[in-house]
Amino acid sequence: MASRAGRARNPATRQGRAAGLAEDCEPDRCPCDDQDCSLSRYARVAAAAAASGTHGERTLEATEQAVAERLAGLPIDMNAMAAVSNIYRAANEVRNHLERTVLAPHDLTWTGWVVLWVVWIWGEIETRHVAAEAGISKGTLTGVAGTLMSRGLIERRVHPQDARRVLLSLSPAGAELMQGLFPQFNGEESRVTSQLAGPDVLHLARLLRVVIKEAAAT
Repeated sequence: MASRAGRARNPATRQGRAAGLAEDCEPDRCPCDDQDCSLSRYARVAAAAAASGTHGERTLEATEQAVAERLAGLPIDMNAMAAVSNIYRAANEVRNHLERTVLAPHDLTWTGWVVLWVVWIWGEIETRHVAAEAGISKGTLTGVAGTLMSRGLIERRVHPQDARRVLLSLSPAGAELMQGLFPQFNGEESRVTSQLAGPDVLHLARLLRVVIKEAAAT
């Protein structure tokens, strides 16, 4: 580990220590092997945010600063927290982006799009299965499906073997919409992952599948 005198001359180290790092922290090797400063990465970002005048704003850096301050001293797995937090943030940012760009011209909400996608992929399918695949309640599906039916995108019929069950399928207009719209949707998926190298995109997809399976198993 570098000498304390050497660290004291390092502006980044002084800035990090002011943000609440342990005295023995090496800012370039975090989290430290001895776990004395597991919050160091957050604290360094917080210090940079404060120095650049972003303190208090709802930026990613400011949020991380608030997290660092609130969790200081707690036995926290920072890597796991950062990973899950970024999954949540990424999902919401991508969803909002796609609603504003690809879906808005067709007056589709994210939930409406997901319902159309599920029915498009599976063909005629029971409402209970649509709700499960879309990750929404049956009550929510009732409202969304009603809107899509009123627009002529989805058709509904009673199950031939059980009048209590309902089947949904895409209308010709709904199938035409999905056939034309999904390539545009996928184009935006490609764009928002464009800063990753090709192999990294596939690696990310595989890693996220591991997280999804673990979360679903518990």
